[in-house]
Amino acid sequence: MAERLRETAGDSIPPTRDAKSDGIEMTSTGQHSDAAPAAVLTSGGSDVSCVIDGPVATITLDRPSRRNAMSVGMVQGLRTVLETVAVRRDVRIVVLTGSGDRFFCPGADLDGGGTDAPASPQPWQLRAAVLLHDMPQLTIAGINGATAGAGFGWACACDLRVASSSAVFNVAFLAVGVAGDMGLPWTLSHIVGAAKARELFMLREKFGADEALRLGIVSEVFEPAEFRAGLARLVTRLARAAPTALLTMKANFLAAERLSFSDFFDLEIERHLHLVAGPEFSEGKRAFHDNQRQT
Repeated sequence: MAERLRETAGDSIPPTRDAKSDGIEMTSTGQHSDAAPAAVLTSGGSDVSCVIDGPVATITLDRPSRRNAMSVGMVQGLRTVLETVAVRRDVRIVVLTGSGDRFFCPGADLDGGGTDAPASPQPWQLRAAVLLHDMPQLTIAGINGATAGAGFGWACACDLRVASSSAVFNVAFLAVGVAGDMGLPWTLSHIVGAAKARELFMLREKFGADEALRLGIVSEVFEPAEFRAGLARLVTRLARAAPTALLTMKANFLAAERLSFSDFFDLEIERHLHLVAGPEFSEGKRAFHDNQRQT
């Protein structure tokens, strides 16, 4: 069941590639989860790192000297790392966050940090947002600080978002003479509704984490000193959830965006009956009855 879900979860997931051909290297660390040593994926010169520990892959936008602003290398590196993680059957949760405690990603680095700008990426290299939305794993944006423009687009492409109370949000596209990027008009419309998304794009400027929570853009807000611990608690809770049920839940939401209600209902019933006949449902039912007896 899990393998079939990965095959049908999203049309954007590429076929398995040779990670080394894309500059991806994997090394083990001394950390261990219950299952295996943590692994670190690196993409040379990409300003992106990834640590895989058990069922969780944590991807960090790591360009602190430029406030984690997007470089061409970051854009290409994130896509490459996501492609590598998307086909791993041992990973169920992907966390995207920024290095440090002030910036998630404020969008494109418009001046390139004082260096000559490299060649623009090809359209297929820009599809990190599509991967974050369509990959079979549950994706979580840990918004540790300011985010704007295309960085905001990456965050909204994730399934869930949590934020530090110091985070500041800004669509920002109109101010620099562009209409949108990284799919944000589509994802933000699905999150807050079409009218509110238009308002945020055309009329609003910066807004804080509390407003993002009120609008439903983020699910939880943590104080800066507690942000990493709060994010870790959320991830641990989801990592302990029934694995096949979690992947099926993600696949169901993806299918609901593409199918008529009638077609979705038939698919949902098929998947539901498969889960009910499996061991995760039996274990969950037993745990439920045990908790009932203890209360």
